[in-house]
Amino acid sequence: MRLSLIPLFFLLLPMAEIATFIVVGREIGVAATLGLILLSAVVGAVLLRAQGLGVLRKLQSLSRTGENPGRQIVHGAMIVIAAFLLILPGFLSDLIGILLFIPAVREAAWQFLRKRVTVVTRTSGTRSDPADARPRSIPGVIDLDDAEFTRDPDHNGPSDRLR
Repeated sequence: MRLSLIPLFFLLLPMAEIATFIVVGREIGVAATLGLILLSAVVGAVLLRAQGLGVLRKLQSLSRTGENPGRQIVHGAMIVIAAFLLILPGFLSDLIGILLFIPAVREAAWQFLRKRVTVVTRTSGTRSDPADARPRSIPGVIDLDDAEFTRDPDHNGPSDRLR
């Protein structure tokens, strides 16, 4: 039943946006309405850059400490959605976008989504303990030192030979 509401939402939202354009245009004039639309697009782009960079710094910090970045990934996705909603012309989408830029609203949305969303992360080859300098073995990879192979300059194909 929920899926049947999604097409209805995408049909009604543009109609509501058009009605809002008409009401706002009557109240403040066409030029001011167009100016507000352009202003919201610029604000959306600026906020995306400022808050997006903040989220990227937090993600880098979490990845260095080995913590789960799921919450920050979802917050970052909400910031991208918020900026997209501000860049799109429309006052209702702007209102939703502005709300998503508020950290308390994003946190409330995260608490709602937390049990419904699974964030899968993969660890990279970096180690949380830099003192652990032992090389990791990767299945199917043979790691050779410089002294363990030579190159054949006369051969055009793969030229590494084991000694």
